[in-house]
Amino acid sequence: MSTGASSGPPRGADRIAEAFGRAASEERAALIVYLTAGYPDPETSRACLRAAVEGGADIIEVGLPFSDPIMDGPTIQAANQVVLDAGIGLVEQLTIARDALAGSEVPAVAMTYVTVADTRGYARFAQDCADAGLDGVILPDLPVLESDVWRVAAEESDLATIFLASSVSSHERLDAIAAASDGWIYAIGLLGVTGVNAVDDGPTRELVAAIRDRTGTPVAVGIGGARPRDGEPGGGLCRWCHRRFGGAACGRRRRGLRCRRTGPDARGRPALRYGARLKRDGAR
Repeated sequence: MSTGASSGPPRGADRIAEAFGRAASEERAALIVYLTAGYPDPETSRACLRAAVEGGADIIEVGLPFSDPIMDGPTIQAANQVVLDAGIGLVEQLTIARDALAGSEVPAVAMTYVTVADTRGYARFAQDCADAGLDGVILPDLPVLESDVWRVAAEESDLATIFLASSVSSHERLDAIAAASDGWIYAIGLLGVTGVNAVDDGPTRELVAAIRDRTGTPVAVGIGGARPRDGEPGGGLCRWCHRRFGGAACGRRRRGLRCRRTGPDARGRPALRYGARLKRDGAR
């Protein structure tokens, strides 16, 4: 687990915990916004990351593109491909995140795949993320039972590691995820890829309850929250999980924004509206 041992402002899991604490003190759900680094171009990507912060995101999830994703749906895959085709590599992606988020109180984590981290080398990748000002990493295809080497590297760079849990995770795997995760636990709302239309409420509710029985680490539901069954962003799920993701839904809005060639101020308005609706729905 990230220790925050260095002097100065909180980092890693401690900084993420502060963000969750602020949301809890306001008796509302926290909004975690996913944006692909470098999409549609570096300048616009920086502006969109800043707009997400200004629009009320509690945590930013920075997507680092990979050519063969297993979790990303069509919207995020398309954004990733634009970045890869433009030749915007990992170092530039992290530089975009660092420049856009510098000085912000909003914590940020990287979301990518284990091949990216392994190719770079776990220790070097972790340090690169920390140098970019990130507070954690999500590697969806890294099994928790095979994560020891990565977690050592993450801890040495004061990064939180967020693991995924699903409705088909065994009791033993949930135990391991609860013990190994810091920052939060990513509960998969629907078996499939990002951008699907509706959380499967029953199994997801049971999954969140099972995780809560094991740990006090916050639970965020992702995949399937774009247009929940009751028709509202976030729907009723914010009332029974700790936090909510906006990923593919934000990506769809950003693609529309690009087509209209709007400026940074206009980019922030949909983030404000989307975040306000999710936060309102999650008020407890």
